[in-house]
Parts: sequence; structure tokens; C-alpha cells
Amino acid sequence: MRLIISFITLLFTLSGITQIDCWPSYRGNPELTGSTNCDVEDSYKLIWTFETDDVIKSSPIICNKNIYVGSNDGSLFSLSKNGKLNWRFITETSFEAPPLFLENTIYIGSLEGIMFAIDANNGKELWRYSTDGQISGSANWVSGPDKSTNQIIFGSYDYFLHSVDSKTGIVNWKYETDNYINGAPAIAEDIAIIGGCDGFLHLVNTNNGSIFDTIYIGTYIASSAAIDNGFAYFGNYDGVFYKVDISNQKIIWKSESSGAFVGSPAVLGDKVIIGSQNKNVYCYNGNNGDILWSFKTLRKIESSPVISKNKVFIASDDGRIYILNLETGDSIWSYEIGSPISSTPALINNLLIIGCEDGRVYAFDTN
Repeated sequence: MRLIISFITLLFTLSGITQIDCWPSYRGNPELTGSTNCDVEDSYKLIWTFETDDVIKSSPIICNKNIYVGSNDGSLFSLSKNGKLNWRFITETSFEAPPLFLENTIYIGSLEGIMFAIDANNGKELWRYSTDGQISGSANWVSGPDKSTNQIIFGSYDYFLHSVDSKTGIVNWKYETDNYINGAPAIAEDIAIIGGCDGFLHLVNTNNGSIFDTIYIGTYIASSAAIDNGFAYFGNYDGVFYKVDISNQKIIWKSESSGAFVGSPAVLGDKVIIGSQNKNVYCYNGNNGDILWSFKTLRKIESSPVISKNKVFIASDDGRIYILNLETGDSIWSYEIGSPISSTPALINNLLIIGCEDGRVYAFDTN
């Protein structure tokens, strides 16, 4: 478990696509580390905006030179890198969950509790799968037990973690918890790790949906975990942040000096970054849980950070997107949009995309 190889990274590398030019999911990879190695600069300029008909809480993704984002107006949009509409998929309820790009298909869940598979080229529906509760978190994926198919794995407010076949939408298995599942599952080899509103961290066998173990945390876990080198990092609604050894199902450390966590952490090396509802961005030492630095915004933070090289990108409900120095937490750049931002940035070389609660998608470039 100490050496976890991301299959999605391998797939992109073999196909000539890398995370530098494709941000295929809410946190960039199945481990949900929220980190990349793309080229970034100290400042960005706004190059275009695209207006939807309602609030955007969904986090955008970028792949195949296109941008995909959901809106509370009930639409999934495909935009070109120039901000032009490619297509619009319309349904009857809001999309707050981020989309997932896999094998030229977009997977996205709705507040009506439906997981949709949509052709990334033309916006045509391929299949739909219904749950009995809203889907607020992003789907993730893992190859099937025989490696011939892929599984789409996601949580629902019906208390279940669902696995369906990526091509057909036929259910593979369901794993039941004792309360809502709000976040996205992180994938480590054949284990899906999900926090629940039942106060447990669940470790689930992706081959058949059986339980590996649960770790009692004691209160709601709305935040998705990030997995790095066999450890899971996550926060709970009481403001406690954890590092857990996955193979031994053991809490390594916890830090209790923060506000409620709704967003997910980003991990790079020995640094773990997360925003809190107490308005602060925290950088933890991954080895011992010490807070290396904090940066205060003007309002609560529900967006999740992205790390690239020596910079941290994060948005706040104060209506600003920030770039922070990874080593010191000093502000390098900020841009005031003026409306709360709970969406998480998508980042590839020279392009930064984010959705905002004013209903617009914002694109920034370094040129």
C-alpha cells in the first residue's frame, strides 16, 4: 500500500495525454490529491467569462481542449478554451457535483439522484442510473476486477456508495453506510475510501463492495479524503484534521485547531493544504500534523485547493481566487470576482478555470 500507482496517470501517459493538459476530475486524479506539475505563473489575467442561468457550485474540468461544468440551472456545459459553447445537456434538476472525464465520456450526478453518462463530443446521453438520494460529490473510477471494464464509483444521500459499469450503467455493487454520503470516494488500488455523515471513514473493496474496515471519527465527514503514499488525509465538520494509515487502519495524527472542513485537502510532498469554514487556509506538516502556516481570507472557504509546483490556488466565499506561496503561505496574487466561490479551480498549463455563484465560468490565462 505504500507505493500506490495511479492507473489514470498511466493511462493518460500511454495515450499521450498528461495531467499538464488535462484536468479530468474534481481533484485531478483518483487519489484526489489536488496536485499537478503544470507550468504556473505569479499572476493571471481574465480572458473570458461564460454565463449560465443559475449559481455554479460544480467544479469544472478540462480535457481534450474543452471545459465541462455543471450549473444549478440543470445544465452541463461543454465550452471551448475560447469560451464558446460546444453543447449544452439539459435536465430537470441542478448539477452541484463536479463532472468526471473518462474515455471520452462525462459522468456527472444530479441533485435528483441520477448519475448521467454523456458523450463528451456531442452532449448526447449514453445512459442514466438512478439512486434514492441526491448526488453532491464527484464520481471516481477504477478498473473492474478482470481489468476489461471500468467502474464508476460515487456516493449518494441514499446512504449507499454505488459502483456501476462505465459503458452500460449497470450496477456492479452497492455498499451501505448509516447516513448521507456527501463527498467523492478516493481510490487507492482496490480500496475506495469515503467519509460519511455517519461519522465513519469507510474502506471498501472495489472488486465487490465488501468492507475492508471502518474508522470511527465521531462526526460528519463532508470532506473527501486525499490519498498519498498509503495515507489518507481528511477533515471533519468539527474542525479536526486527520492522517490515517490505510493498510493498518490507524489514525497517525489529528489536529483540532481549525474550523469546520467542507472542502478537500491537496497534498504535495510533506505539505497538506486545506481551507476551512473559519476563513483560513491551513498548511499541515504531513509527517506530524503541525501547522506550518495559515492564510486568512475574508469569508468561509468551501472550495478545495490545487497545488502546482510551489504555488497554491484556492477560492473563498469572499469572492476572490488566490495564489499562495506553498512554502510560506504568503499571498502572491488575487482576483476579486465579487460573488461567493465554492467551486474548485481546474488548472492546466497557462489556463485557470473556475465557476462562481454569480452563475459565470471565469477563465484566466498567464499571457
